[in-house]
Amino acid sequence: MGGANPAILLKYSRQVGKYNLTGIYHEDLDNLGGAVSSIAIPQPKTRRVTFHAARKFGDIGLEVGGIWGGGSPLNGREFQVAEGTSGNYTVLTDKIQASDNFGGKIKMTYQSGRVNAYAQAGAFGLVASNGGDYTQTFTGWRLKESGGGNQTNVLAGFTYSVGDFQIAPNFLWQKPIVGPMPNDVGAPGRLRNIIQDPFSVRSNRETTAGEILLSYDPTPATWMYEWDNDRSEDAKFAMNIGFVYRKHPTAQDAAIGFSDTRDFLIFPNSAPAEDLWEAHSRVVSKLTPELGLIANMYYGTAQANGSDERLIKRGGGDVRFIYKKVKVTGAVKVNDWGGPFDYHRDFNLTYPLQMSLDISTSLGKPDWFILPDTRIGIMGTWRSLNEFSPRYSPNQAEPFANQPIISPVGFPNGSEWEIRTYVHINIGK
Repeated sequence: MGGANPAILLKYSRQVGKYNLTGIYHEDLDNLGGAVSSIAIPQPKTRRVTFHAARKFGDIGLEVGGIWGGGSPLNGREFQVAEGTSGNYTVLTDKIQASDNFGGKIKMTYQSGRVNAYAQAGAFGLVASNGGDYTQTFTGWRLKESGGGNQTNVLAGFTYSVGDFQIAPNFLWQKPIVGPMPNDVGAPGRLRNIIQDPFSVRSNRETTAGEILLSYDPTPATWMYEWDNDRSEDAKFAMNIGFVYRKHPTAQDAAIGFSDTRDFLIFPNSAPAEDLWEAHSRVVSKLTPELGLIANMYYGTAQANGSDERLIKRGGGDVRFIYKKVKVTGAVKVNDWGGPFDYHRDFNLTYPLQMSLDISTSLGKPDWFILPDTRIGIMGTWRSLNEFSPRYSPNQAEPFANQPIISPVGFPNGSEWEIRTYVHINIGK
């Protein structure tokens, strides 16, 4: 995910016969220049032109898209390529060419009775950078096109419905055209990064992945994968359970983080090649308009954004409960990063156990979303600490003490807690 440069966009759409046509021109006016979060690092200044055409042929839908991106801001910029094997690399320097500006993809869908299916394929030049694909295709799949240039990809999946149940397998393969620089490359070689180079290999890293998603939704009129389903769902009980497996045979290029002085920090290495998996589930229960519960759960493996090699196995979940004017939100995380701070994942800072509880009452009707509302509440957070946690100081001791204490606040096993009260005031209409 990248920071957005100030830009101007022009969009034109029209229907020609049975075809829906759209063209967009995008011109970055300047580089953003700064950022306050590693999930919004400014991308290189660019321009792009995209084209999209769609048509239905009975039960079959066809979409074709094309992109030209880069141009004079990026063409001619140099980047490194490493050839050879570990301990015997040759580092070469190449330049962005006009042919690196082009990309395109095609997508076909099929809908008939109980079966929905799709397949798509795309190829994008080194700087033919498009955005991520947030299209909701049939169901709540998590494997999607990562966006960005320097990749070829293929995706395919289908759903099969029986009564209120649906089974939905989905598959993804993607590979960068120019792979990442190796972690053990020596000088003058270095890992690419999005600040100093025209492109880098991050979310477009080589991936072979599959997922299976099972859903139970007795009220399809309030589809459980709609963006506002937390609010709109009216089923007394609906749920899903999914499993995602990703095979990453290579590492990535360098990520961007922040130092203690809030300056850009380029990690010297990246997390290594690794196979990752995660199981997840969501439960929604709206027993009455004034009584409801929503729960989200996950368990699996994950890697840091930065250069730490430690693979974590994490799990957790959150539960939101509303009854009339009272809203209760509880969350548990086991061996996970602390949210919402992005630097925890950047530097692989985890807590053995995190628990939080938030109880509030509203002057109006409580909402599942974080929307303007006048309410008063109390929130408590507790975390245990270990050697992978921030603020863990096992060797800290009072002056002239004979033995160290486990943490600066003196808890025997290393922990921290916080209680806060709050008042949210909404003065809008």
